[in-house]
Amino acid sequence: MHIGIDLGGTKTEGVVLDGRGNERHRLRVATPASVGYQAIIKTIVQLVTELEKRAGQRCTVGIGTPGAISSRTGRMKNCNTTCLNNQPLLDDLQQQLKRPLRLANDANCFALSEALDGAARGYKVVFGVIMGTGVGGGIIFNGQLHQGHQQIAGEWGHNTLEQDAPDCYCGRKGCVETVISGPGLAADYTRHGGSHTPSAQQIVTLANQGDQIATAAMQRFFNRFGRAMATVVNILDPDAIVLGGGLSNIEQLYSEGRKQIADAVFNDEFNTPLLKNHHGDSSGVRGAAQLWMSDKAP
Repeated sequence: MHIGIDLGGTKTEGVVLDGRGNERHRLRVATPASVGYQAIIKTIVQLVTELEKRAGQRCTVGIGTPGAISSRTGRMKNCNTTCLNNQPLLDDLQQQLKRPLRLANDANCFALSEALDGAARGYKVVFGVIMGTGVGGGIIFNGQLHQGHQQIAGEWGHNTLEQDAPDCYCGRKGCVETVISGPGLAADYTRHGGSHTPSAQQIVTLANQGDQIATAAMQRFFNRFGRAMATVVNILDPDAIVLGGGLSNIEQLYSEGRKQIADAVFNDEFNTPLLKNHHGDSSGVRGAAQLWMSDKAP
């Protein structure tokens, strides 16, 4: 049995998978981010304890986090749940749970899940994309997670796309995340004359109803998506790209978004499959459990 924990900004979810990837148990609790780091540690330990009780046996544990472990310090970095930054999360949890753990960025867990038994199953090189509150990515080679020398492989969301775009929480300006995340799309709509700040899905609906400001915002969104993704394709040239996160439900991404990639990519064609995820919101937590189910540790 394998436990996966998906540590999110607002919720922490856990599942138990058997050796064939079948889900046996699932629990979800609120993430006490406002209380602080030690409260998050306690929540994860309690969640694992309860899941093992339900499974009736000791399990391996993999954890998906909103950041990564620094290869220099061994502590967390790049977390938008900021109380985790510079904390020895892996060491503390291994001490509390009294076993070795595997830990990876939540976008990496998503990519692993979709590559092993999801929408990109059977493809050798997979780029998994998260587009929601933030923008992230993960790279899978032959069913194994590639985190990179500095634990930042796949972090396309923090490449600079436009110099005059908004400030990013990472300290830079004009990151991909600032313009094609859900909040980025909403902010762009408002900056260009929208009377309020709706959700990304509301902007899509307004555009489909003929709203000119929303239509223009969506055109900018698809163009930015295409240019940002073309950079990834030019470097990695994956066998498949799979989209996840709330914005992956925008159906025009797979038509207009695809066209924009084709226009920007350095090739005479773009024939890479652009896939919608299979496991939905479960991809991240399943991938965390599956950190123990690939041939070698990530």
